[in-house]
Amino acid sequence: MKKVLCCLLGILVALCIAVFCIWGGEIASIRSISSVGDNPYLYQMEYKASYDLDDLIAKDIDENAELLDYVVGRIGKGIPIKMKSAQVADDNGELATFNCTSFQAAKADGEGFWYGRNYDYFKNPTMVTVSHPKKGYASIAVSDMSHFGYSLEKLPVSLGKKLSCLAAIYAPVDGINEKGLCTSIMALPKQASQQQTEKHDVGTTLIMRLWLDRCATVEEALALLETVDVRHDAAVGSGYHYMVADADGDCAVVEFDREDGWKTMIVRKAPDAKYMLVTNHLLSEKYYTAEPDIYVGNPHSKSWWRYETASAYLDAHDGTFTHDQAQECLALVHWKDLQWETGQIEDTQYSNVYDQSAITLSLRNWNDYETTHRFHL
Repeated sequence: MKKVLCCLLGILVALCIAVFCIWGGEIASIRSISSVGDNPYLYQMEYKASYDLDDLIAKDIDENAELLDYVVGRIGKGIPIKMKSAQVADDNGELATFNCTSFQAAKADGEGFWYGRNYDYFKNPTMVTVSHPKKGYASIAVSDMSHFGYSLEKLPVSLGKKLSCLAAIYAPVDGINEKGLCTSIMALPKQASQQQTEKHDVGTTLIMRLWLDRCATVEEALALLETVDVRHDAAVGSGYHYMVADADGDCAVVEFDREDGWKTMIVRKAPDAKYMLVTNHLLSEKYYTAEPDIYVGNPHSKSWWRYETASAYLDAHDGTFTHDQAQECLALVHWKDLQWETGQIEDTQYSNVYDQSAITLSLRNWNDYETTHRFHL
């Protein structure tokens, strides 16, 4: 009997070692997941599992469903796991677009820059992911958790329910890396880039993960952009443009030309400018208009009003902010309890201020401007 027990114990130990060897990084990542403060809809995770961006690029994945299937394969390692996005297109095959504001502004009280970002969308939980990849720069990235299956009714409150959080590494909607490079995404209705050349495809959020992991400057980010085709999920219908800014104050907005094969259009921050700003309409000279135009952007989100309001505040401060002023600029153009025809309520899910020299994030969740959550590498 003693021999049998020793044999069983040996098998159990061997199984535990095997599980740890196969899923050690994933287990450590899941164990790190916790809610932030007493907020039941804001979570943080230190991502410790391995991931291979080159392998993902080689797969030419440009749809959210395909990306989740890939993540399931990486996590499951042959074991079937269910994972799906909570975002669902409407009857017209389109997803209601989220409405965002981003800016880079010089610091008023020292050298360096602030990167501000409002993420306006229907109420969803938020994940802040800190990662230290073996190959790449460490980063702090923020995700809308509905992209990988969560909602206010489905939260990562148990071990099994935390599994899908591992998809966050592939789904940032803004972030900063250890070199101070920041990036964020803004929606553009009916502007879904479908670039198609001989280059490999990358999807909506993967391009930002590549920038965070591999780029220290805007020039490096734009050079990387030339090596891939950016393809937004056609099933969703919405397109996007991106802002990318570095710690030296260089900043650019990346857009795509719907009339010319979705060729990349780059809007650069003027050399003598102290700030750059973007909302939810195109800034490229070919399309830019000061008047709301559904062909150019999203009038329903008051994109032009937000652009003018934030611009006026930036100009009034000569394009330089204190930390509090950067937060105030975002507060001026936030959403609160905006009800759509569907009955859904849209809010500013979070307001972020990144310090591009200290490499920190100050996050205020769901218009709670009395509470600031701080994150660092």
